[in-house]
Amino acid sequence: MQKIFRMSKNLVIVESPAKAKTIQKYLGKDFEVKSSFGHIRDLPKKGMGIDLATFSPDYEVSADKKKLVTELKAAVKKAEMVWLASDEDREGEAIAWHLAEELKLKPENRKRIVFHEITKNAILKSIENPRDIDQNLVNAQQARRVLDRIVGFEMSPVLWKKVKPGLSAGRVQSVAVRLIVEREKEIREFVPKASFKLDGIFLNKAAQEISAKLKKDFDKEEDAEKFLEQARTTEFKVLNVETKPGTRSASAPFTTSTLQQEASSRLGYNVTNTMRLAQRLYEEGYITYMRTDSVNLSQEAIEGAKKQIISEYGAAYSSPRNYTTKSASAQEAHEAIRPTDFAVTSIGDAQLNRLYQLIYRRTLASQMANAKIEKTVIEIGNAKLPQHFEAQGEVIIFDGFLKAYGIVKTEDDDEENNEKLLPKVSVGEILDYKKITATEKFTRPSARYTEAGLVRKLEELGIGRPSTYAPTIQTIQNREYVDKREIEPQTREVVKISLAKDKIKKEVLEEKFGGDKNKFVPTDTGEVVSDFLTDNFKEILDYGFTARVEESFDEIANGDQKWKEMMTDFYSKFHPRIEDVEEHAERATGDRLLGVDPKTGKNVHARIGRFGAMIQIGETDDEEKPIFASLMAGQNIATITFEEALELFKLPFDLNEVDGQPVSVGVGRFGPYVKWGETFISIPKGEDPLSVDQKRAEEIINEKKVADAPIATYKGEPVTKGTGRFGPFIKYQSIFVNVPKRYDFENLSQSDINELIDAKLEKEANRYIQQWEKEKISIENGRWGPFIKFGKAMFKIPKKADDTKYESEELKGISLDEVKKWITDQDPKAFAEKKKPAAKKATTTKKAATTAKKPAVKKPAAKK
Repeated sequence: MQKIFRMSKNLVIVESPAKAKTIQKYLGKDFEVKSSFGHIRDLPKKGMGIDLATFSPDYEVSADKKKLVTELKAAVKKAEMVWLASDEDREGEAIAWHLAEELKLKPENRKRIVFHEITKNAILKSIENPRDIDQNLVNAQQARRVLDRIVGFEMSPVLWKKVKPGLSAGRVQSVAVRLIVEREKEIREFVPKASFKLDGIFLNKAAQEISAKLKKDFDKEEDAEKFLEQARTTEFKVLNVETKPGTRSASAPFTTSTLQQEASSRLGYNVTNTMRLAQRLYEEGYITYMRTDSVNLSQEAIEGAKKQIISEYGAAYSSPRNYTTKSASAQEAHEAIRPTDFAVTSIGDAQLNRLYQLIYRRTLASQMANAKIEKTVIEIGNAKLPQHFEAQGEVIIFDGFLKAYGIVKTEDDDEENNEKLLPKVSVGEILDYKKITATEKFTRPSARYTEAGLVRKLEELGIGRPSTYAPTIQTIQNREYVDKREIEPQTREVVKISLAKDKIKKEVLEEKFGGDKNKFVPTDTGEVVSDFLTDNFKEILDYGFTARVEESFDEIANGDQKWKEMMTDFYSKFHPRIEDVEEHAERATGDRLLGVDPKTGKNVHARIGRFGAMIQIGETDDEEKPIFASLMAGQNIATITFEEALELFKLPFDLNEVDGQPVSVGVGRFGPYVKWGETFISIPKGEDPLSVDQKRAEEIINEKKVADAPIATYKGEPVTKGTGRFGPFIKYQSIFVNVPKRYDFENLSQSDINELIDAKLEKEANRYIQQWEKEKISIENGRWGPFIKFGKAMFKIPKKADDTKYESEELKGISLDEVKKWITDQDPKAFAEKKKPAAKKATTTKKAATTAKKPAVKKPAAKK
């Protein structure tokens, strides 16, 4: 051990700078710790980058990592030993392998070290016990990367051709979308069934209330009413009292998926945020590695928890135990997610601390005694009644693990089954009824998925692994295949019949149902894409197949299967299917024929177009072009009615001028708006644009005027503020400045304004090396170096004749003509004149021709 620390040249490479900083503290001056900032190389961004004959990947150093790799190579030259200390999972092993390959590390000059927690003891132990790179783990990661690249690269162009350009498909993401689409269809097709549930409030001889439920529901209203008639003249008794002891056990310590689910239920954190915070906790040394499907704890952790439990709660609360991982696919011998030091009970940062507390308390609870409860069931009724009431309650005799962790309701819990403390009663005791109510209740469809619920389902089906849940959920939202929009509730009538003071009262009430917030809903595009893939790539979208692929990756990681053999077997079946679908499958638009437009006699369709969901009047191949209208927020192809579709064609419509400026109402790419002159003003969320009249439009315009009124000045010029797609901003001249969260947006001071605009102007001044505004051409400084911008397109700056890069100072002397040549070399048609559209022909005779060519369907087709 002492020999290791006396070596003068040790280089440790980890994936993240935060991890590097923590480890450097423990290793001291004899070690230099550097970060690779994740993967240093990958498959190329352009092209597949895979030899399909051998499945050999063609890796390249990422553009943003070239400078870093040069620095790492220089550091390697100075080192006698390189310690590869990336995470001990497949991604981490692959990072270590890529570093070894790219930095040309010889086996005798490199060592692989792994640890599950970033503590001094764990780091020093790992250096005492190095190993070499595990090629099986690397191959499992390569197999996943290569297979997923092939699936995406070959399936996505099929979607461009058969659905619309710009779409993408993926092995796991498409299956996740399918789950959400199928759940939405299930909800849409669900037919609620009504029944009557009876609740009674009874009084014992001490006038204490006992709430009870009838054991059986009634299907018909008249049966419920008949029961209440019988109950009116019935003497209720306590028929039975059953009290029995019970226990509640703590849950196992956290795996990745259970942490994501519990953080959602208890803290309201989404999956991405949970993993971001957990990563920080790990890198700062507070918890063990956060990507794991193991529930095991080390003996050291069990002892640490025991000591803390006895200290905090007493010996009666301690019950050390270990848990067995149920998942057969658990990747590596990780521990569960736990604190690294039980003496650290809280940390400073509020958001981090909430997650840390959750992990800390869950781990403690897993090592604590069961809670002891006493459960009581009281049966209430009379021999004359066909059904009896039942009251349930429980008392906690010993709180055990609940002392540390408590209980939280989940989305699956039934609100009506909350158990409570019951008053003392004896068998045969006469009870008075206070009120008995029969309420019409409707069955409910399965709930839409929350992020936590989707993770649970993916794990249950064996789809994905701890490292893939969060990226998958983020991807399907980024692709706009699903979103978490608010679903407005509908209203229906319910019957309520009450018995009180020997009188029966019947009411018809209204209840809201079907509303949802923060749950996954497929977009129209997501639904059409999912249906197309499910119809044409049944095996790829099959839940069992996706799980079997994960099992194959596990076998590769264990050395039980060769990864290229697995790829050969997969591709031999996959590629012919791609070719067949490309050649024979019909285009998919999700088309629904809604009816016939009474004005033109043409068919009205709801379908996916190039820019999303729309309504189309007329046929694509008619001589006279069809007309289109975009769907509004909350509308979708599957459920929009014929009447709602026709209403959309009333937009845009004009109103009277305001302050000499024309006013109109319409729907655009970002939703409904009022247009005032050249200004587009969003109509508040949930408001129907068709209901906006002159008065309401003027209100919206006046609200905009107030919002746009200057809040300050900068160098004598007015400064306004507003909220846009990317959050709050201030505007000075034509410059928009985003306002970070650290500022109080509602109470910005003059110094805040000056600070924000100064920083923006300084950034803008450094942005342009040269600018030709009239030609819309500029040379700008970018994150990865200077580049050319022409309109919205970006172009590379070529190297000089001596194969070196241009410096910024040199680019200041480049002429416009030379820049244009660089652009043309990369895009020969960049400056080509766009052809003017041909003039429209007269349409007077076309309608007759169209009508003769394709008669309109007289009634809409049934829903798919």
